[in-house]
Amino acid sequence: MLYQLSYTPAALRSYQTPETRAPHPRLPIVVRWPSLPNTRYMTRHLLESADLTPAEIGFLLETALEFKRRPRKLLEGQHLALLFEKPSLRTRVSFQVGMHHLGGETLYLAPQEVGLGEREAIKDVARVLARYVDIVAVRTFGQGIIEEYARFSEIPVVNALTDEQHPCQALADLLTLRERFNDTRGHSLAFIGDGNNVCSSLIVTAASLGMDVRLASPEGYRPPEAVLTAAQVRAGETGGSFLLTADPEEAAAGADALYTDTWISMGQEREAEQRRVDFVGYCLSEDLVARTSPDALIMHDLPAHRGEEITDGAMESPNSIIFDQAENRVWAQAAAVAFLLGLVKAPSA
Repeated sequence: MLYQLSYTPAALRSYQTPETRAPHPRLPIVVRWPSLPNTRYMTRHLLESADLTPAEIGFLLETALEFKRRPRKLLEGQHLALLFEKPSLRTRVSFQVGMHHLGGETLYLAPQEVGLGEREAIKDVARVLARYVDIVAVRTFGQGIIEEYARFSEIPVVNALTDEQHPCQALADLLTLRERFNDTRGHSLAFIGDGNNVCSSLIVTAASLGMDVRLASPEGYRPPEAVLTAAQVRAGETGGSFLLTADPEEAAAGADALYTDTWISMGQEREAEQRRVDFVGYCLSEDLVARTSPDALIMHDLPAHRGEEITDGAMESPNSIIFDQAENRVWAQAAAVAFLLGLVKAPSA
């Protein structure tokens, strides 16, 4: 048996019973609990979209819709740390607002405050924050950084964007389509452009919901083979389909929704000139929209470069749901946080 004097860390709060709590906040806490298992291998993380099963994705969308209709203080007493190495508008604000709606609190840690892997080792930061907060959202560069962080974290870790994955954006995107289509199964979604982090998460998540997923991307700019395989497998499991092509018009033909993203992501500025050449013909324009179904929805995760990957006319179209996508980041992420903390549970398969 172990004995602990002083404050109980966040990762171990669930082991504290009413009988062990101090009668006054200023008095020392004497806690007695059994030897604990290695929680590193029990904690649930969301590091990439494939970490969620199709059933869990569907459950998260339903939970997000419920939160949006009737927010409740489900996260009261819960603390989320935002550990960001990249600038952010939507991700930071939407996490903070979502936590507030559900009664939780948020702490923002800027790059210069932590120096992840430079000023302090990744595994040390992970262990320290696990003693202060209940869950952490990491926005960083390589996927390997967040995977290393998660290996040493005894609290849930959410991918708030890496160079390879953006699962929170994909959940918000499918939530937005769920609101429009009611049931996304059988509807078609075409992504036109760079097979980047947003694209990788989107195609796996959409395929997981039985959608007809099409990706038009030039050679050399496609998602990793593992992502393409995952999208194909998920589509096969759920009755959807997955098409990979270099022809934007083929992907767009009759589609119910058209999606694009920037051709030049953060850190790719030196490649900008070459990328603009390579992506000629991949602009989400009014001409491309004309090849879709009559009421096709226009999607973009923002920030957008009007006149490059999308025209101003397409962005301002009555069929644009771009700003609905941004709004739904709040609710999709709130649902993911509640799920990872075990405060909402998906039905057993």
